[in-house]
Amino acid sequence: MYKEIISLTDIPQFQTRAEEFFPLEWYKKMLGENPVYYHEGTGTWNVFKYDHVNEVISNYEVFSSEGSRTALDVGTNTKEGAPPDKTTITLMDPPRHRKYRSLLSAAFTPRSLKNWEPRIEQIANKLVDDMMTGEVDIVKALTGPLPSIVMADLFGVPSQDHHLFKEWVDILFQPNNGGDREALEQKKLAAAQAYYQHIYPIVLEKRENPSDDIMSDLLKAQVDGEAFTEDEVVRTTMLFLGAGIETTSHMLSSIFYSFLYDDTALYQQLRDQPEWIPNTVEEMLRYRFHISKRDRTVKQDNDILGVNLKKGDVVVAWMSAANMDDSVFEDPFTLNIHRENSKKHLTFGKGPHFCLGAPLARLELNIALNAFTQKVSKIEPIPFDLEASLTQSAAGQSLVQLPMKIYK
Repeated sequence: MYKEIISLTDIPQFQTRAEEFFPLEWYKKMLGENPVYYHEGTGTWNVFKYDHVNEVISNYEVFSSEGSRTALDVGTNTKEGAPPDKTTITLMDPPRHRKYRSLLSAAFTPRSLKNWEPRIEQIANKLVDDMMTGEVDIVKALTGPLPSIVMADLFGVPSQDHHLFKEWVDILFQPNNGGDREALEQKKLAAAQAYYQHIYPIVLEKRENPSDDIMSDLLKAQVDGEAFTEDEVVRTTMLFLGAGIETTSHMLSSIFYSFLYDDTALYQQLRDQPEWIPNTVEEMLRYRFHISKRDRTVKQDNDILGVNLKKGDVVVAWMSAANMDDSVFEDPFTLNIHRENSKKHLTFGKGPHFCLGAPLARLELNIALNAFTQKVSKIEPIPFDLEASLTQSAAGQSLVQLPMKIYK
């Protein structure tokens, strides 16, 4: 599985954390001046327009997920931390991809989502109920703990373990961007071993006594006679942690930042018209989630993108930039929760590799906003240093704190 890692941060070369947190100016420049751009330093082609991005991430017969280079850098190259081969579906093409995606899909059925909804509502409501009128750090009070508590609950492990999940995820999915790679690998190794030793006995118990949770569903899953071993379930749930905690936490904290600093009238609008929350979630996924990108390897010489691509070339599709393409989204650099086609965003991808956890992420975001807007009558910003409040993560620059004043 382990390949040459491409450092995509070398391409935009943002000068500040805040610039990377909300890179609209760079997207605007690339969409207008360099929609198909070759970057010498990484040896990659980069596409930003909606149609080009859609083509690259959907047309697996030309653009493969199975090249020798990738920008995907998760886990560790050890027996505890390496994802099982059958779960690295982001690095597979159909038809092999379909088989193993079906195995993983056993944990994300519509029935599961329906069963999970009241459990997630209970968690979100308690977190909001525990907040007192006055100054609140929304990251520590809601956007950080919610996804980790949800994942602990859905895994079927004690909810008090959720803080451990967050600690392990923060390390295991931290990208290496020119720092001390050896030191980071040692930290990842320790986190992977701690996670494995903690979860493996729980998985063994669930093999004997299954219940209504993701681990039990994975243990029962079977496609064409193939199933997961206990070891593979442990390492698979490690992947689910990164996908289920960091990205959702990042998106939720970014939504609250948007309420406070992008459009201060928006929060009251949602209080008055909660039926607009689902569309707000989609527009925020389009407008405020700025780390969606995927790499593909060219399988055959072609000029589909208007340039001469050679077999073996790597193409990076910047999905978050495509979400700002004015040929698809009118006035794309404006936040508009009444936008009719917000859901056309490519944040979760497209085609065979569409994000498996998208329905769960949407469910959590909608439930969190409903719970909060029902119980909190007003919010106000508290001055803070944005640059000092961001940290590098797998979800890009993420907020580690966001102080605000709430009124119940």
